[in-house]
Amino acid sequence: MRKIKSIILVISGAILILSHQSCALKPLAWNPPINPLFEGITKLNNELTTVEKIDLGGWVGAEDIVFDSIGNLYCGVHKAENDFSDGKILKINPDGKVEIFYDAGSWVAGLHFDKQNNLIALSHKLGLISISPLKKVVVLANKDDRDRRFLIPNGLDIDSKQNMYFTNTSSESPYTIKYGRKLILEMRPNGGLYQYNPSTKVITTLIDGTYFGNGVVISKDETFLLMVETTKYQILKYWLKGSNAGKTEIFMDNLPGFPNGISIREDGTFWLGFTTKRNDALDKIHPKKGMKKFVYGLPNWLQPKQDKFGMVMHLSENGKILNSFFDPTGIKMSEAGSVKEQNGYLYMGGDNLPYIGKYKLEP
Repeated sequence: MRKIKSIILVISGAILILSHQSCALKPLAWNPPINPLFEGITKLNNELTTVEKIDLGGWVGAEDIVFDSIGNLYCGVHKAENDFSDGKILKINPDGKVEIFYDAGSWVAGLHFDKQNNLIALSHKLGLISISPLKKVVVLANKDDRDRRFLIPNGLDIDSKQNMYFTNTSSESPYTIKYGRKLILEMRPNGGLYQYNPSTKVITTLIDGTYFGNGVVISKDETFLLMVETTKYQILKYWLKGSNAGKTEIFMDNLPGFPNGISIREDGTFWLGFTTKRNDALDKIHPKKGMKKFVYGLPNWLQPKQDKFGMVMHLSENGKILNSFFDPTGIKMSEAGSVKEQNGYLYMGGDNLPYIGKYKLEP
């Protein structure tokens, strides 16, 4: 009898925990478009299984990658797989030597050099910051024009006038694996797209309400920028100049994975990195709020796992897929969220990869 009572207590406790966790989720119903097949220009290949690995010295999660004028690579990293409690900006020289350039105390997602060789960065601890060549740090902005904190600042780009454009995925909570799942399942527009003017020091909200706003890139002629919405499998175009200035439209939608980072080539076309491919089970529960609450309440070991699947796409200025590169089994590149081209190579990182993949492009 005592054993039966103990079992009942354990089951009752588990139900209470599940109920409590489920109540923390306030999901919206969403009907995703039908997941496209990998065919034609997106037919699966094994191109990314040939990458060379650049070790991160025990750190993980190169969410963004930039290079200085002499070829040193910089990336923001965090403490360990699924641990975002600490982070740095690493500097890796062309020989692969790793050093800590800046002790951020948090993950750093977006990176870009300005004209004065200051490293502009998006710190999950401080917000939009500037790091001088002498490593003096200045906080440029940590809140938007409505006093909401930049808790998960993400993609970043800078135009020729030094205006800075970036996303903030959420002002509700710092990033954790649990909170990331919450954002995916809730499907609420918790983020935004912003401009910071360094001359006036003014922050302007360009889009209020984005769905896991992520990578940002400005077009070559600076007439528009692209912003990735990860959970909606799409890319938005925001017009900066011309008769459509200030307007937003869909650049690409119904992508076959979770788009993440985006960068530009010298010819004006784009590289798009993906965290992983889409999950059919997730797409099926998106219209069902109750089922999403149930899934969110499950313990971590019962939660659906991210597929190991590396994917990068080459996109035209008009949103046409020009080429695709894959590691469909995740042998070398289990994810390829960040992507940057440099001197004939493609450099790719992932939220939980302990290295950067270096892929040689064909001439």
